Amino acid sequence: MDNARIDRIIDKHQGEASSLIQVLLEIQSENHWLPKEALERVSEKLQVPLTRIRHIATFYKTFSLIPKGRHEIHVCTGSSCHVRGATRLLDTVQDLIGIRPGETSSDLRFSLETGNCLGCCALGPEIVVDGKHHSKIAPDNVEDVLKDYD
Repeated sequence: MDNARIDRIIDKHQGEASSLIQVLLEIQSENHWLPKEALERVSEKLQVPLTRIRHIATFYKTFSLIPKGRHEIHVCTGSSCHVRGATRLLDTVQDLIGIRPGETSSDLRFSLETGNCLGCCALGPEIVVDGKHHSKIAPDNVEDVLKDYD
């Protein structure tokens, strides 16, 4: 991500230090992660110490300091989904995309995460891809869901 794009995001928020989290969210949304150079630029432009920015970026799970895939897959592994087959679902996802939870595919297409609850317990097992919920999904249907994400 180039400095001009980072500057536009910062300018959109009038360069206010109080907009730090929103600025980081926008950079993360566009870039899929927060590179060191971007954090340094934000620190310089907002006049916020880099240590404070790194603390925020590592505290909130939504931020990543390592490259993430263009598409984020979250598989619910909470109790309700677990009893409905989340383990088989997760195994299928892992087999199809070739990565484990917490990893990103080498082509930067997918990142895989698990979570204890995605908020739709009655609809499990469930996966969420780029914020879109796929409920009551069977392992046999995972390939059909993922083929739409290039």
